[in-house]
Amino acid sequence: MGIKAIHVYSARLPYREPFRIALGTSIESHNIIVHVITDFEVDGWGEASPSQRITGETPQTVIEALDRIAPKLIGMCPLRIEQDIEAMDKIVAGNTSAKAAIDMALYDILGKVARRPLYRVLGGYRTKVFTDFTLGIKSPEEMAKDAVKAVEHGFKALKVKVGIDPEEDVERVAKIRDAVGSEIAIRIDANQGWTPEQAVKTLRKLERFNVEFAEQPVKADDIEGLAHVRRNSNIPVMADETVHSPRDAMKAIRAEAVDLINIKLMKSGGILNAMKIAAVAEAAEIPCMIGCMGESTLGITAAVHLAAAVKNIQHADLDSDLLLKDDVVAEGKAELKDSFRIPPENPGIGIKSFNPEKLGKPVRIYGDVNAKQY
Repeated sequence: MGIKAIHVYSARLPYREPFRIALGTSIESHNIIVHVITDFEVDGWGEASPSQRITGETPQTVIEALDRIAPKLIGMCPLRIEQDIEAMDKIVAGNTSAKAAIDMALYDILGKVARRPLYRVLGGYRTKVFTDFTLGIKSPEEMAKDAVKAVEHGFKALKVKVGIDPEEDVERVAKIRDAVGSEIAIRIDANQGWTPEQAVKTLRKLERFNVEFAEQPVKADDIEGLAHVRRNSNIPVMADETVHSPRDAMKAIRAEAVDLINIKLMKSGGILNAMKIAAVAEAAEIPCMIGCMGESTLGITAAVHLAAAVKNIQHADLDSDLLLKDDVVAEGKAELKDSFRIPPENPGIGIKSFNPEKLGKPVRIYGDVNAKQY
């Protein structure tokens, strides 16, 4: 059994409106889709959603990485996933979203071979995943209105982007809390926007608004600063950009810098390393959240399966597809019911069909150009 061909697609997916965080503003998510075809009538799909600011990647660098990786994977067994990931790591360093796309497709194949939805193959801890909804940075008044709309759509938790101006950030949270009441969970994400001193001062002001946790308040490489914030904050501190790998997780835990860790498939290089991060964190009694970049419903559905499978992934921020105007997936995606994402019960990741006008034609084909697609 082996990989016979790999097809690569390029999909530009505009946001419903400009999405602003402390690191910048996005108007579209330019993602790379991979289709791995085997010689035993099973295929798998995966997605890369690169971020130059976070993973150091662009759509072009993802394709360049796949130009080096994909030919070497032809003929390899797609079910020997750890060996396949090891091969990719030997070919190129970093390039985690490119690797995540391949990893995702391999796990899709694994689930299809097992004839079970992926979350059941990986552990099957829960059957639905509680997620928040993210509010991009706007004026405090506009964000309060957006918060009310999200709650009216059934969301019970809100992730509030901050990190531009500490004083205005406090006002943002205050107006949102006033608008949605006391029963809605509020989490904040500064995306590295504050200094340690600003973070401590701001979090103390935010305590009265019952903030569930504060994500990445300081620069990603400032472990000492992150630890300082954690020691001086009554609001739990979560690492995001600080942790890309199991080794990063161990480093942050040893520094006593985190109360929680945000795992993202695009940072970790896919499901295999994401599960390793969750295991490292569980050993230290550190709960995890699974988040997202700009994935379509394809990548989000894969992440929903992982979150449903693994006990220590106790929180989720799986909403990027909801912020996009278009989607590559037509049928088989993770559904949304109130604040819950529900993984499909189809084998593998569960995607049944794609929107051909959004997927387009392959921009690369590796291996057998005549390989039958399933």
